Amino acid sequence: MKLVKKLFVLLAAVMVVTACSNQSDSSKESGKGDKITIWAWDESFNIKAVDEAIKVYKEKADVTEADFEVVTMAQDDIVQKLNTSLASGNTEGLPEIVLIEDYRIQGYLTSFPDAFEPLTDIVNEADFSSYKFGINKVGDEIYGVPFDSGVAGLFYRTDYLEEAGYTADDLKDITWETYITIAKDVKTKTGKNMIGLNPSDLGTLRVMMQSAGGWYLKDGTTVDIADNDILKESLKVYVDLMNSGTVTLTPDWNAGVSAVNNGDVASAPTGAWYAGTIMGNEEQSGKWAISEIPRLGNVKTSINASSIGGGGWYVLKGVGDSDKAKDFLKQTFATDAELMNTLANEIGLVSTLNAAAETKNYQSPNKFFSDEKIFENFSKWSGEVPVVNYGLHTYAIENIFTEYVQKIVSGAPIDKTLEDAQKQIESSIQN
Repeated sequence: MKLVKKLFVLLAAVMVVTACSNQSDSSKESGKGDKITIWAWDESFNIKAVDEAIKVYKEKADVTEADFEVVTMAQDDIVQKLNTSLASGNTEGLPEIVLIEDYRIQGYLTSFPDAFEPLTDIVNEADFSSYKFGINKVGDEIYGVPFDSGVAGLFYRTDYLEEAGYTADDLKDITWETYITIAKDVKTKTGKNMIGLNPSDLGTLRVMMQSAGGWYLKDGTTVDIADNDILKESLKVYVDLMNSGTVTLTPDWNAGVSAVNNGDVASAPTGAWYAGTIMGNEEQSGKWAISEIPRLGNVKTSINASSIGGGGWYVLKGVGDSDKAKDFLKQTFATDAELMNTLANEIGLVSTLNAAAETKNYQSPNKFFSDEKIFENFSKWSGEVPVVNYGLHTYAIENIFTEYVQKIVSGAPIDKTLEDAQKQIESSIQN
C-alpha cells in the first residue's frame, strides 16, 4: 500500500507539471558544501520572509548570507522534484529546508515516513495555532515549523454594504445562509455581485467544511463523500450561493483578482493572505473591512472560523547539515515574535505563532481596512480554527470531485451524485 501511495503521489505530480527547471541550476548535491539551501515559492512573500529570517539569524549565530542559498521555485516544480527524488530514494540535489503547503504535507509524511527530520525538540506545540498540528504531526512527533496562517475571513466593501443598508454589526458572526440573503440585497440595491468564484476551484467548499471540522476523508485516510453530512450541507449552501444570481464567475486566479480590484464584487470570503491582493488597488483604501468567516447555519459544530491554504517549513533527512538547518528554524520561525512583527509589516504575514499577536504591528490599526486591527483579528481567529487532518489526497480528490460538484450545481441529486463520486474517488486513490 505504501508503494502504491508513493507511485500515486509521483504520478499526480507528473500530470500536474509538464516541465521543470534544470535541477543542476538551482540546487546542490546532498551533504556537499557548507550552505544551507532553502526552497520556497513566491518571491514577494515566502522568499522575502526567508531573507528577513536570515538577517535575524545572522545576529544570533556565527553565519553570513553566504552560508545560505535561497532558491525561488514554482510550487508545482517543488512538488515534482520532491516526489521524484523521494520516490527514488535519492536525495541528491534536495535542499535542507523546504516550504510545503498544508494540504500536501500529510501525503509526504505518510508516503515517505523517513524522509523528514523530527522537529519536536525545536517546536513547542503550545506556541502555535492548534489546527496546524492536525497536519504536521505523525503520532506524537512534530515534523514542521508552522508558518503562515490560512485563517479565513470575510473581506467586504463597506461602501457597497452601506449603500444596501448594512453596517459592520450586520456582518459579524453570520451564517452562510445570512450571507446569501445579504448578497441578494446588495445585488438588488447596488447592482454589484457579492463574490467572484471559479467553478473549478473548491476552496470555498473547503472553508465551509473545515468550519465544522469536516473534510473529504476520515482521519486523513478513508474516503468520506457519500455519507458525509458536513459535506452535504456545505454543498447545499454552495449550490444556493452559486445559483443566487450574486456570483461573478471567474475562470482563473487573475480574473478573480480583477473582479476585486476593479470593484466588481462586494466581498471576498477567503484566506488572510488575500489582504495584500486587495491592497493592490490603493484607490480602494478605507473602503474595505473584515469580519469573521460565515458558518454553516444547519451544522451545530460549525463555527465562524476556518482556514484555506497556509504552509510550514520542513527539514529533509540526510541532506547536508540538518542540525544547522534546525537551529536556523528554531531561532527564527519557531520562536521569534519580533520577526513575525516585521513580516506583518513587510509582506502582510499573518503568523500562526501565538506571541505575534502581542507585537506592535499586530495591534496597530490598518488604514486600508477601515482602521481595523486586522492582524490582531486574524491571529485571534487562527487560534479558533477547527483541527482537521487533510490527509494525502486533497487535490487528487478535487481533480475528480469538481466535475460532480458542477453536476450538483446544475441540478443533479446530491445523494446519488455523491455515491457516484465516492466510487470513482475510491477507485482512483485507494486501489
